[in-house]
Amino acid sequence: MNEAFRRLLGGRAKSLDKIFPQLPLVSGQVHRVDAAEGPVESLVAEVSGSGGRREIYLLPSGDRGDSALSAPIMPNAWDAIEELPVPLLKVAATGEVIASNREARLLLQSPITPQTRLSDLLEGLGRPIIDWLQEAAEGRGSLAPQFLRGTGAHQDTFVQVSLNPAGDSDATHLIAVLNDVTELKTLEKQFVQSQKMQAIGQLAGGVAHDFNNLLTAISGHCDLLLLRHDQGDQDYSDLVQIHQNANRAASLVGQLLAFSRKQNLRPEILDLRDTLSEMTHLLNRLVGEKVRLTLDHDPSLLPIRADKRQLEQVLMNLVVNARDALPQGGEIRVETENAVLAMPLTRDRATVPPGSYVVVRVIDAGTGIAPETLPKIFEPFYTTKRTGEGTGLGLSTAYGIVKQTGGFIFADSEVGVGTTFSLYFPSHEKPLEVPVQTPVIEAQAPQTRAEGVVLLVEDEAPVRAFASRALRLRGYTVLEADCAEMALHMLDDPDLQVDIFVTDVIMPGKDGPTWVREALTTRPDTKVVFVSGYAEDAFGENQAQIPNSVFLPKPFSLNDLTTTVSQQLH
Repeated sequence: MNEAFRRLLGGRAKSLDKIFPQLPLVSGQVHRVDAAEGPVESLVAEVSGSGGRREIYLLPSGDRGDSALSAPIMPNAWDAIEELPVPLLKVAATGEVIASNREARLLLQSPITPQTRLSDLLEGLGRPIIDWLQEAAEGRGSLAPQFLRGTGAHQDTFVQVSLNPAGDSDATHLIAVLNDVTELKTLEKQFVQSQKMQAIGQLAGGVAHDFNNLLTAISGHCDLLLLRHDQGDQDYSDLVQIHQNANRAASLVGQLLAFSRKQNLRPEILDLRDTLSEMTHLLNRLVGEKVRLTLDHDPSLLPIRADKRQLEQVLMNLVVNARDALPQGGEIRVETENAVLAMPLTRDRATVPPGSYVVVRVIDAGTGIAPETLPKIFEPFYTTKRTGEGTGLGLSTAYGIVKQTGGFIFADSEVGVGTTFSLYFPSHEKPLEVPVQTPVIEAQAPQTRAEGVVLLVEDEAPVRAFASRALRLRGYTVLEADCAEMALHMLDDPDLQVDIFVTDVIMPGKDGPTWVREALTTRPDTKVVFVSGYAEDAFGENQAQIPNSVFLPKPFSLNDLTTTVSQQLH
């Protein structure tokens, strides 16, 4: 408390409630002060001091009336507040900035001349600023603080502005108290963007799940038709086209699931040097002759745990993006290195926790990405390319795969300079595992007759119809149920023999793992095949608790289904 404050109060006060009869204080508004010679109306300005302290400044008006809102600020006080650590402007009701103190000029980062208007410095009110000023000067409307942003090159600056009448007899001037809320608005923007990405991800995951059911039925019934047609039939090529386009649709759905982090991943221990080396020929073909691809590896690069196929998709997407940013040719560099973070790394909307990481950078010196575009590049379907040149799913797919792998992806870009994508993957300290080569199942499996009773539980009728026909064609006896409750009711019959359950995971009522656990209490030796359009890890813990169970992702083909059932039974 300085000497002037003590003189006003007639001594030192120990708490705010001894000074201000009405709390809480609102910075930028007029409050009544219990002064030694009676109540005095004062404009209150508050700033954050060092060590988390609150610093409160008063501009007494000298007014001892009853209206806190109409109390003018002392007209001769302006000369004394040039060094006050609170940004202040004196503004005419017609919009001109009459005076400003040093803190206001530093905050607004703009020169202020006698011709400067408030609308030259701030915008974003949603209506003419002069209307707001005139209402405040005339005592009409609300004096509630307004959030504005800087103009021109300073649009990233956000300011909370509170208006109060100044000490003019004609009430044509106002005192504007400014509060820098840029950090708050930036955090709010990042939170909204994070919520938006999460909502889009949930929507994409739900839509992809529904599409996987449709594609299972389309491609499955197409498989059934192909069994009845030879290659010489005139309809055979049409059926093949339907099947191929269903597979293309399934690939797009897979990208949506990747963005929503519900894609089926098959992680393994990888050395990124080997992965990139194997991709070099393909990547060189993708970038073309005008672009040179350079790889720069850390010689002691640690392994990571990731799905190799999906990781290759991420790297291809990033390299293709870099190629498109180099229409006249140039160089794309892919760098890898080990990195140990001793402190959390906060970037954009994410915080990378401390630990050991493998960092991959894809760098180009291309056209760059505009600042207003950069925050949107990982959103699905967002693209700056012309219609027909891209789906807008490339970077969103990369984002989803990296996040589902447990990693982080960031983009740095400057227009005319280039772009760098940085990927952080947790390093894996265990030695590399030699992958086991699994035999590839050919499109046409042997037409052997199978035996066994299958209880098929699927709420989607088209999928159930296809799966039932496919299994019967292979010789299985199929019992159908459209929900878990119906399946459990059928199993109440002790004379009913069932060798294997084939069940959807997500269904109305009880889900797949729940009803299967109940059924296994009386039939513990029954094998189980779970099918779903969602990722296996979405319910992996539940499945892990169920013995003799495997997972088959949708969309699946006739041979995928019958081969999986056969392997489970034998």
